[in-house]
Amino acid sequence: MTEPAWFTEDDCNLRDMAALCDRQTSAAMAPSADRIVSKIPIYDIPALGQRLADMSERRALMAEWAHILRSGPGVLVLSIAYADTAPIDAATAVYEEVIRQEKAAQGGGADHFAASGANDRIWNSLAKLGLAAPEVFVPYFACPAIDAVCEAWLGPGYQMTAQVNVVRPGGAAQQAHRDYHLGFQTAELSARYPAHVHDLSPVLTLQGGIAHVDTPIESGPTKLLPFSQLYRPGYAAWRRDDFRAYFEEHHVQVPLKKGDAVFFNPALFHAAGSNDSADVQRMVNLLQVSSPFGRAMESIDRTGLSLAIFEPLQAAWQAGRLTQAERDAVIAASAEGYSFPTNLDTDPPLGGLAPKTQAAVLREAVVEGWVTERLAEAFAAQNARRLP
Repeated sequence: MTEPAWFTEDDCNLRDMAALCDRQTSAAMAPSADRIVSKIPIYDIPALGQRLADMSERRALMAEWAHILRSGPGVLVLSIAYADTAPIDAATAVYEEVIRQEKAAQGGGADHFAASGANDRIWNSLAKLGLAAPEVFVPYFACPAIDAVCEAWLGPGYQMTAQVNVVRPGGAAQQAHRDYHLGFQTAELSARYPAHVHDLSPVLTLQGGIAHVDTPIESGPTKLLPFSQLYRPGYAAWRRDDFRAYFEEHHVQVPLKKGDAVFFNPALFHAAGSNDSADVQRMVNLLQVSSPFGRAMESIDRTGLSLAIFEPLQAAWQAGRLTQAERDAVIAASAEGYSFPTNLDTDPPLGGLAPKTQAAVLREAVVEGWVTERLAEAFAAQNARRLP
């Protein structure tokens, strides 16, 4: 049977994913785990301290973690990643002040997959912590276990980013989803990527979270569907009602203690839970760690290039010398066609999961007959929004 070249929602079969998820995590799959809870391996990091310090043992442990993330349940917990939680408390104080200031200035950050309200979001919490309190940043990220799991999935040279999410009592749950990259595309755009790119997307990012407070089940720790990352068309399936209903019926949750960290394959179906507690202000610093390979070889001034070719491109289009396919090929070769990285504080994903791309602005300018000055102003404003 020929493998599909593309994945669409219509091609997805819930029975196929259910068959993948209907399995257990064996002890042989996670031999270094302290225990397995709801299919999720829990690792006692203080007990593994000597292994993390020995390069050969560290490599063996990283191989185990990579296997779990790729072929196993797709998720693991680092219990007591921070034996000393003083850096967590210090960072929490900084982040609470950032939330206060940002809410006063602009109402706070929106959540990609949950309604606004009782949830608070800090975009780029990595840099905001480092710039506001470098003396806190250093001990906070001086965590060998987190470094090891990031390297296990992405290799050396990974790029750390982070966003704080606070869900207060009464805060709504997210909807089930997959994550960055393809999880942040519309269904239509995701379907345009070949099937092999759907396979590639999960190995470009690692999703994690550091618990800043004790997070019992009633406070809504992340809902997870172990083994769902194995379902290849999942980036096409996660918006479907039947898949989301299956997720709600079969997901698992594990409580976390302050200083624990959870990491999972971004293709795992997951969603933040609703905070049904009376008094837990659930704060988690979400880590989205990226592969160093997602970069072009050369630096291109795509703004300058797009402005340079705009007038002849527009003239050829208006004169009928280009088909739509030819026009779009020129735009793809010149303008930036991806929304990220960006500054989500000033360039939010209004009306969707991702901000408008430079290529979309150039296409709009060509089709609508803008003058060059208007396009230059639009690019300048867009570029300013993307700056940290």
